[in-house]
Amino acid sequence: MEGKKFKIKLSDVTYWVVLNLGTLILAAGVYFFKAPNNFATGGVSGLSIILAKFTTDIPWLGQTEIMTAINVLLLIIGFIFLGRGCGFKTAYCSLVYSGEMQIMKLIFPLEAGQTITGDVFLEFVYAMLLTAAGSAIIFNCRASSGGTDIIALIIKKYSKIKNVGTALLITDFFIAASTFFIFGATTGLFSILGLFTKAFVVDGVIESIGKNKFVTIITTHPEQITPFILEGIHRGFTSYKATGGYTNEEKTIIITVCKRSEALKLKLKIRGADPSAFVILTDTNEIVGKGFRSTL
Repeated sequence: MEGKKFKIKLSDVTYWVVLNLGTLILAAGVYFFKAPNNFATGGVSGLSIILAKFTTDIPWLGQTEIMTAINVLLLIIGFIFLGRGCGFKTAYCSLVYSGEMQIMKLIFPLEAGQTITGDVFLEFVYAMLLTAAGSAIIFNCRASSGGTDIIALIIKKYSKIKNVGTALLITDFFIAASTFFIFGATTGLFSILGLFTKAFVVDGVIESIGKNKFVTIITTHPEQITPFILEGIHRGFTSYKATGGYTNEEKTIIITVCKRSEALKLKLKIRGADPSAFVILTDTNEIVGKGFRSTL
């Protein structure tokens, strides 16, 4: 019997490359900037930074080892209580994330208290930017790095708590606040600031990654524009007839959605085909349908 032929789609390859890139950026942000400065902004990485303070006498049990152990434990708990709900992608990202930190520790070992630049504020900026960007990329791939996300899923399944995000934010706040007593006021203030900064940066990066253009074109020359939408930028469109309220002239309204780079090409085409066309471009953060996201 002839074996089945498996076709590898370019989109699938791109997806996994982007997902792994996000995981690598997240791991780099935690290992090189967040952990050395004790910026415990919540989550498993923050908890492991705090616990590592009490294991300094055990050379083989540092922040990366503690984080790996917690992530593996949470994955086991997740599969017990959630089954498939834990998700392959969550398990994959969690293990890769922990593994990359172990590899970084072997290749770029850092002594206790050693930082890259010595500038606390600069390190804080990079810690927040890298971890937020990495998390945003992973979230945009409809995955997560595990950790407290697994706790959120368990709480959601076995309790009546509706707003799990708020509950986890409170938990992260207590983790960040504890750094005041363990690492001092300066680190504590940076950790609290980082907790809220990361949330805004993650949202901003996600919106930037997913941003597309919703284009409305009101024209008297649709025959010169619609072929370009189909063949030039390879997008679909919807059109219907309308009457201008001021001129009483019959016009065609064309609506389409496209990437930002494609919108620029479309604008140039419209300018040449119908300089008097009325064009409205609106930013959209999420589009579900063929050519964009396949599911909600």
